[in-house]
Amino acid sequence: MQVPVDDYLAEVLAACRQDAGELNSSIPELARADPDQLAVAVCVGGGRVYAAGDAGARFSIQSLSKPFVYALALRDHGVGFVESKVDVEPSGDPFNEISVEEESGRPRNPMINIGALTVHALVGEERLDAAQRFERVRAGLSAFAGRRLEVDEAVFTSELDHAHRNLALAHLVRSREIFTLDPHEVVEGYSRQCSLVVDTRDLAVMGMTLASAGRNPLTGEQVVSEQICRQVLSVMTTCGMYNAAGDWMTDVGIPAKSGVSGGVLGALPGQAGIGAFSPRLDAHGNSTRAVAVCERLSADLGLHLMSPPADGDTVSAAGVVDADGGEQYRAVVQGALHFTSAERMLAELSTVVPGSTPVTLDVSRVATMNDVGRRMLGEAVRRLTADGHRVDLVDPHGLTAEVDTGDATQTRVLGSN
Repeated sequence: MQVPVDDYLAEVLAACRQDAGELNSSIPELARADPDQLAVAVCVGGGRVYAAGDAGARFSIQSLSKPFVYALALRDHGVGFVESKVDVEPSGDPFNEISVEEESGRPRNPMINIGALTVHALVGEERLDAAQRFERVRAGLSAFAGRRLEVDEAVFTSELDHAHRNLALAHLVRSREIFTLDPHEVVEGYSRQCSLVVDTRDLAVMGMTLASAGRNPLTGEQVVSEQICRQVLSVMTTCGMYNAAGDWMTDVGIPAKSGVSGGVLGALPGQAGIGAFSPRLDAHGNSTRAVAVCERLSADLGLHLMSPPADGDTVSAAGVVDADGGEQYRAVVQGALHFTSAERMLAELSTVVPGSTPVTLDVSRVATMNDVGRRMLGEAVRRLTADGHRVDLVDPHGLTAEVDTGDATQTRVLGSN
């Protein structure tokens, strides 16, 4: 059977082919793009990528690079140091505005140009020269994409020839000693960063790497930590779509970033990475068609961050059953075990009457278990054993290996049951 996701994505593109918007004119090379190109890709768990439209079309990454370079700077120096140089507050300004704190001179956030220039300067050690710093950036973004990314030299030349405003922004930050590098080197490196070439499949994989706590779904490489991904996704949520961020979050509700080449990237934690592309831009510098595609995906697939997850039963079957050697209480736990689902499990287990009846907890249907879920499961086992029960954990997948079950003499872990 062919999975119908590609066909669905093609239907979405067909419904989003409006002609609104204009090609970017600030970088002459981008003004030569085919205005009718349109593509979308979605990457899900296991690294499966679905795509439709001009998915093979490649374009310069531009500002879509910002969250990933921010992640690299966080990896190199830590959240505290980076936040001492670049704040995380929404600016409410267009992407190329002078947006800094009056007293400190810190850029408002890393998703606008003045912040992204600063973040580029923070990647790696200060002693690196411009070429070495760029190669560190390239290697990092390539790790997010799962393949080596190359520079579009024509775009780079065109961008650098018209980088006067970025150079002014870099000089402003340097004058406040937020960084100490030569502003010309920073702008050149940043322009190369923005000229790296991607397609929508790359964007979807990069988004899914952020959404998967930093692990690339294709290569398995842990590119950055879960904590860094949480920081980056938070800033994308509030600042990724510039002065249209509020509209985006209410209408689409997916942490996202846009770029003036026409790309939009989304990363929905634990679920999917999305890449969309079409060169026509709106007044905010966001692709009109790509935004429409993301709006449609969010509405059709229920991807809004503020939509509650499906509230299925955590314990699918529970009660006293006949077993070899007499009766036992058996509970089958399923789904994702986190705070709210584990609380429902504990509520069900609280009905078990204290005594010597053996208790079997079957977690073979649990898909994922976070730290809180593990701690709550461990507490359930400890309390059951304190009430006099022997507890058997049916765990063929080893999910409970790090669960603290207390008195091991009253607890057994079984591969199957």
